[in-house]
Amino acid sequence: MATMPLPGFEPPVSLACPAGNWLAVASAEHVRLGRAQGFMQVCHGKVAPLRRLRAGDQVVYYSPSTRFGGGDRLQAFTALGQVLPGEPYAFDMGGGFVPHRRDVAWRAEASEAGIQPLLPHLSFSAGRAHWGYALRFGLLAITAEDMDLIAAAMFNASKAA
Repeated sequence: MATMPLPGFEPPVSLACPAGNWLAVASAEHVRLGRAQGFMQVCHGKVAPLRRLRAGDQVVYYSPSTRFGGGDRLQAFTALGQVLPGEPYAFDMGGGFVPHRRDVAWRAEASEAGIQPLLPHLSFSAGRAHWGYALRFGLLAITAEDMDLIAAAMFNASKAA
């Protein structure tokens, strides 16, 4: 099924193929840094997953916790955006850590929204007791319907705040 861009998103480039929809996983602390600086990073900075993304693809972050390695349970969608043109690039964060990043236009009006109310409706979690298993690799292709449902929850959370 061909996907349509989220409302308010115009494809940054002419797309030969329909845009994809992706769910990335990272702590909210890391996601907030990426939102502030206009990038995304997945799988501890590995480049291979980022190569799966194309300009115009939509991406949503799910954060199981607030802090990396933290014991808290946030379990919320924390960022929504669209992949910008360009390839993944290495970024030296110091201390020998050089992760790969991808530029993203983040939606400022999308607020954090809990995953629990959506679990019965998302294709990767509906009817599954161990729904988090699907997220263990850090980047998951999702359906356009799932993206629309998540985006609506994030926009509604923004209106309620």
